[in-house]
Amino acid sequence: MAHILSAVAGSEADIVPITRALISVSDKAGIVELCTYLHSKKVELLSTGGTAKKLREAGLPCIDVSDYTGSPECLDGRVKTLHPKVHGGLLGVRGNPQHEKDMEENGIGKIDMTILNLYPFEATVAKGAAFEQCIENIDIGGPSMLRSTAKNHAFTTIVTSPEQYEEVMACLEENGGTTLSLRKKYAARAFSLSAAYDSAIASWFTKELGEESPVVTRVYKPEFQLKYGCNPHQKPANISSLLNSSLPFTVLNGTPGYINLLDAANAWLLVKELREATGLAAASSFKHVSPAGAAVAVPLKDVECAAYEVTPEGAAKLTPSALAYLRARNADPMCSFGDFAAVSDIVDEDTALILKKEVSDGIVAPGYTPEALAILKSKKGGKFIVLEAKADFVPDAVEYREVYGMTFSQKRNDIVITREHMTQKVPTKGGVDALTEGAIRDMIVASICVKYTQSNSVGFAKDGMMVGVGAGQQSRVDCVKLAGRKVTTWYMRQHPKVLGLKFNAGVKRQDRVNARVRYIEGDFTDEERTRWEAQFETIPEPLTTSEKEEFMDKATGVTISSDAFFPFRDSIDHASKVGVSFVAQPGGSVQDPQVTACCDAYGMVMSMTNVRLFHH
Repeated sequence: MAHILSAVAGSEADIVPITRALISVSDKAGIVELCTYLHSKKVELLSTGGTAKKLREAGLPCIDVSDYTGSPECLDGRVKTLHPKVHGGLLGVRGNPQHEKDMEENGIGKIDMTILNLYPFEATVAKGAAFEQCIENIDIGGPSMLRSTAKNHAFTTIVTSPEQYEEVMACLEENGGTTLSLRKKYAARAFSLSAAYDSAIASWFTKELGEESPVVTRVYKPEFQLKYGCNPHQKPANISSLLNSSLPFTVLNGTPGYINLLDAANAWLLVKELREATGLAAASSFKHVSPAGAAVAVPLKDVECAAYEVTPEGAAKLTPSALAYLRARNADPMCSFGDFAAVSDIVDEDTALILKKEVSDGIVAPGYTPEALAILKSKKGGKFIVLEAKADFVPDAVEYREVYGMTFSQKRNDIVITREHMTQKVPTKGGVDALTEGAIRDMIVASICVKYTQSNSVGFAKDGMMVGVGAGQQSRVDCVKLAGRKVTTWYMRQHPKVLGLKFNAGVKRQDRVNARVRYIEGDFTDEERTRWEAQFETIPEPLTTSEKEEFMDKATGVTISSDAFFPFRDSIDHASKVGVSFVAQPGGSVQDPQVTACCDAYGMVMSMTNVRLFHH
């Protein structure tokens, strides 16, 4: 068993004045300002190489580490700070008689603060540098000073990021030195940085050897606390970013919750990919990490305007973003109640005004006009969540998830769905020539939608919008039945008897939505019927089964996409009942010939994408 060292005793102090600081940074942002402040407080500055040059150019006096130690830099700069006068000055325990004696006998002065960044190893690798250049960018002196300073945090302060400079200066100004709590916090950050740095090197090195990495270290920086996790009893709950990275969005208003942020991440990726794949403004409406609706900006028909409670004149004036969200919200307006919205383009006033009248928790988008932001900030008594997505955010290629003591990792599902997926293999009669441009667009919309829907899933699309999403069923045909029921409801909302319902004055928008759906479903209890009928000027005549069937017989042009292959023809049989003309699915089942024959029997055109899209 390894020998465990005992603690070294010394003096104790909360406030430690800074008399000498060692500075060696690769990221020189803000360093001149910080060192100017330190110099004004009579702090002696030690520095190396490019950092010393930068400080002298700014008119700041500094001592080269090589002059301070009496040992010149050597071995092409590989050895600069690895010297007892440096590490002794960092590690010496103040107030310990033996340490004080050793330091005096060896001419070692105390160094109270180290300000450093590590060589940009990960950036060097990312640029595709040669093996030898990557090796040269492995920092040795920096991590050594970092660890020495952090270990002796009772007396020394380690500063590792420009974002800490303001806090350091504020602490010095207020207290005349750094506090123990600050030094502890910065030491913890430093050791985390060291662990992440070494992990990146180890992972890269072993990858170069073609081996599995012996260890993976992921270091997180807490960003903000959440009220709770999925449920109120799941506390504490936090959101963190990867160290030296950032969150993919900025909170402009409100306080997002755990599920809000899961919705936001998936909703944003969905609309971002729809925008890239179709070239049209896109929007989505999310609930519980699956889309209730998604759409691209396709003009509305007059009957849709009536069903969505917008005038044709008003619809014609809508901006693309507003049109996309209006469609997305009206895919399944009952399920979209309390949604989290996402829009691919800058949110304008038109879009904000649509959101203003809906019950919704929040929105994520790449930006907002001042007018739109003002409208959204006033929603829900100022609590409406507004997130601004960062256009330049690039997620890691590998994603991780912890479940019950197990850490799962996988390559992120970064497959880009395009028209080529829909046209590369069309085994049904007529082949690729039987596909219309509208059908290809709807196949893309539905496929990207199911990519971000809890599996098993299928989705139905028409005219650039989802009209039914079936999520999270163990049986694929049950997904089809669930989503198919939503398609029927979407169609029936356009039935003349539904459009002609006369509500009492004062019935709220969502109550009208719910009442129409229940009218279409028609399976009231006696007590429910009494309350439902009270919402109308005159009690509506029932919508009969024969009227529904007659109306649905006219349904056509619908697309269905599945996140995995159809194992049997039963899904196609059921899809035929809700106007499906086009099918997109990965294929790969032994039943593919049977499913193809079934599509041919119904006159459907089917594309096999060869891309499975499970999402869990």
